[in-house]
Amino acid sequence: MEHGTIAFSFFLIFSGAAVLASIALYTRQPLLVAYIALGAILGPFGFGFITNTGLLTDISKIGIIFLLFLLGLDMQPKNMMLMLRKATFVALLSSGIFAATGYLLAQAFGFTQAESFVIGIAMMFSSTIIGIKLLPTTVLHHRYTGELVVGLLLLQDLIAIFVLLVLYTNETGEASVTQYLWAVVSLPVLVGVAVVFVKYVLLSLIQRFDRFQEYIFLIAIGWCLGLAELAEFMGLSSEIGAFIAGIALATSPIAQFIAISLKPLRDFFLILFFFSIGAGFNLGLVSEIVVPAVLLAILVLVIKPVTFRVLLAKISDSNKLAWEVGFRLGQISEFSLLIAYIATSIALIGERASVLIQATAILTFLASSYLVVFRYPTPIAVSDELRRD
Repeated sequence: MEHGTIAFSFFLIFSGAAVLASIALYTRQPLLVAYIALGAILGPFGFGFITNTGLLTDISKIGIIFLLFLLGLDMQPKNMMLMLRKATFVALLSSGIFAATGYLLAQAFGFTQAESFVIGIAMMFSSTIIGIKLLPTTVLHHRYTGELVVGLLLLQDLIAIFVLLVLYTNETGEASVTQYLWAVVSLPVLVGVAVVFVKYVLLSLIQRFDRFQEYIFLIAIGWCLGLAELAEFMGLSSEIGAFIAGIALATSPIAQFIAISLKPLRDFFLILFFFSIGAGFNLGLVSEIVVPAVLLAILVLVIKPVTFRVLLAKISDSNKLAWEVGFRLGQISEFSLLIAYIATSIALIGERASVLIQATAILTFLASSYLVVFRYPTPIAVSDELRRD
C-alpha cells in the first residue's frame, strides 16, 4: 500500500493512538497527551511516516464544529444570553492583559515590534477545543460553569474573528471597513436565520419523521455543517455557526438524542485534530525558542487563572467556581495557531516567532490539560471520582 494514502495515514493514526492511549491510561496520563505525542512522532518533523498533514488538519476541524454543536444542544438560549452580557467585561479586559503579557516578553527576547504584537495577540485567546473537550456535558452537572466558560470562549472567538479579518486584509491589500461592519451585523442575522429555520422547518421535519433514527442523525449533521458554512460565508467562523445551530435546537425534545448520537463522530475528528497539532510542530527550531517558549507558557498558565479569578469575582459568588473557570481557560488557543500561520504567510512575522507561538500553544495545551484532568471533573479523567461525561 502506498504510504501517502489517506487509508494508510488513518491506519497509522488510529492504531498508534490506540497503543499510546492504552499506555497513557495505564500511567494515568490525559489522552490528549498521547494524541499530540503521536503526531510529533509520526509527522514530517519526526519519523516522517505522515507528511500530508494539511489535509488531516482540514478534516480534523470538523471535530471542533461537532464539539461546539453538541455543546450548544446542552445550552438554553435565555441563560446563554444572560451569561454573554455578564462575561463581556471580563473577556475584553482579560484579553488586554494577556496581550500585554505576550508583547512584553517577546520584546524582552528581541523580537521585532510586529512579531511582539502578533505574539501578544496570540496570547489573548483560550482554547475552545480544550475548554469544551474537558467540560462535563451532563445536564445536571456544572451547568453554570459550562455557560460561563462557553460565554467567555464565544466572546474571545468574536475578538479573534476581528483579528483574522485584519490579517486577511493585509494579505489581500483590500479596504476592509465594510468587512468589519458586516462581521458585526452578521451575527444577529445568523441567529435570526437559525431560529426561524428551526421553528418553521427543522422541528416540523423532526416531528414528522422522528421514528427514523437514521434520518434524525442525517438531518442533525446537515443542519450543523450547513449553518457552520453559512457563518463562514457571512464573515464569522464555522465554530460560531455550529454553536448557534446547537442552541437553536436546544429546546427540542430530540436534542439529547442528537447529542448522544453524534458523540462518537465528534471524538473521531478530535483525535485527528490533536494529532495534527503534534505533527505540525517543527522540532528543528526548538533549541532556538525553548527558553522564551517555556517562560511564556509558565506566564500563561499562571496569569490566566489568576486574572480570570479576580475578574470573575465580580460576576460570581463562588471563589471556587472562579478558580475552576480560570484553570479551564488557562491555555492559549487553536486560533493562536491560525494567527501564527497567516502572519507568517504574509511575512508579518518570521518562522522563529511562529514556532514560538506553536510551542507555547502545545506546552499550555498539555500543562492545562494535566491541571484540569487531575483536579476537576472531565469526560476523560483518569480517576473514576472525577470522570463526568
